Amino acid sequence: MKSFIALTLREDIGDGDVTSESSVPSDLIVKGYILAKEEGVVAGISVALEVFNQVNPSISFNAIANDGDSVKYGDVIIELEGAARSILTGERLALNFMQRMSGIATRTNEIVSLLEGTPTKVLDTRKTTPGLRAFEKWAVYLGGGVNHRMGLYDMILLKDNHVDYAGGMKEALLQVASFQTSRVSHLPLVIETRSYEEIEIALEASSSTGIKIDRILLDNFSHAEVAEAVKRYSNKVVLEASGGITLENVRGYGDAGVAFVSMGYITHSVNSLDLSLKSTPHVS
Repeated sequence: MKSFIALTLREDIGDGDVTSESSVPSDLIVKGYILAKEEGVVAGISVALEVFNQVNPSISFNAIANDGDSVKYGDVIIELEGAARSILTGERLALNFMQRMSGIATRTNEIVSLLEGTPTKVLDTRKTTPGLRAFEKWAVYLGGGVNHRMGLYDMILLKDNHVDYAGGMKEALLQVASFQTSRVSHLPLVIETRSYEEIEIALEASSSTGIKIDRILLDNFSHAEVAEAVKRYSNKVVLEASGGITLENVRGYGDAGVAFVSMGYITHSVNSLDLSLKSTPHVS
């Protein structure tokens, strides 16, 4: 976080905040308030703290809310006090992080609420903004979701292209079995399937090779197809539904009884939460 914020500050400030330096006295001390302008789940407060600390560590930063808290219109989230120039310099970057992260946390929390009463948990994906994955996955967690793999290095996830390039599901799993035995530690293995036939082939290959499948992903299965898969296979392997899952249809997957739904939707198609920095603790 610290190194990435330093990079983004260099991008924004360059060789100086010429607007603040040209218009605001260097010795002016002010108060500022970051306010919610709509209802949602706030995230990124810790990131904003680091932004202002890197701009000027003498800025007083008082978090009224905590990451993961629900806020409503007009709520004060953060109180600031310090050099006016420094607060103005850090304002936009702090808000950019907080608005994006709060939007993701809010959307995730909405989906978690829709799934209440079902066994289904929400997973994120790798469909994140390049460079911002850790921040966006942090926001998913704060919204009540579950973090999936961070990248290509911490989980084996056999998708359709891997299977096709390897020559089929069985061939791909034989390659994975060989890879896993060459390692000291076992990597989690998730397999994307497009049909009941592929599920059967995967389970048979797992049995014959001794390779453990941690989860089977049901790609673009309908609610009814997921329910049938849960009936057939949930006593053998953990099941995850993925592909085209949105606010409008996610409850059906929960009612089908699947353990997880993975949704790129919560990171790649989210609206930022409206937040603002004001000189008074009120919004009009």
